Amino acid sequence: MGRFASTASLYEHLRPPYPREFFRTVAEQLDLTRKSSLIDLGTGPGLLALGFGPYVGRVVGVDPEPAMLDAARLAASGRHLTLIEGKAETLPLGIGTFDIVTIGRALHWMDREATLARLEELVARDGAILICASFSVTDGRNPWLDRYNEIRRRWSPEKLWEEAGKGARTHRNLAEFFRGSAFAPTELVAVETSHAVSVQDLTQRVLTYSSSSPEALGDNVEAALRDAETHLASFARDGVIAETIVSTAEVVKR
Repeated sequence: MGRFASTASLYEHLRPPYPREFFRTVAEQLDLTRKSSLIDLGTGPGLLALGFGPYVGRVVGVDPEPAMLDAARLAASGRHLTLIEGKAETLPLGIGTFDIVTIGRALHWMDREATLARLEELVARDGAILICASFSVTDGRNPWLDRYNEIRRRWSPEKLWEEAGKGARTHRNLAEFFRGSAFAPTELVAVETSHAVSVQDLTQRVLTYSSSSPEALGDNVEAALRDAETHLASFARDGVIAETIVSTAEVVKR
């Protein structure tokens, strides 16, 4: 069972969301149509695959964690979504090419050389890769965030926190990741939104990160959640906190 198995039931509802405006803006920017095909690598509960689904035709989601695929299957609720258990690096050659390849919070889990080689085959000639993320802005408009992350770090095993930092660096330095390949970042699409999130949900969000998942925290789950909830309560009004988030798609092309 993978590290994210213990987060699958929480991930979809508690991570900073990708808003509808994000999918619409990206679809318009890339001129996506029902003739377009999309594959989402590291799909998790299908957030990107299902979000872009209304703007494209064929949609495929790939993930090595069965629990995440179960969550994606449930979220699809009758919408057409082909799900494949596995890793991007080991996809069968016969799967074909795609106009859009999306990768969310998964790039740092992938073997770089093998992934680059596979992308050469997966991305259609005039296609694009979208490296996507959605996160709380860090410019002070979420005044609860710094201390919240400090609490997560204090309760997380140091090795896992270091891995999380590596993931963030990978997303910040895509030019280095794609160095020596046929691909390079070309533009950034960013959509900023605000929403209200309950103290309870924001507290539970702690458990959706690999570095502070129930598996990682072990016997410290309840203590970590109490710590986070106590901190967040001072920023809440009627049990709710305003959160400003930015959703991004880094467009990578040949």
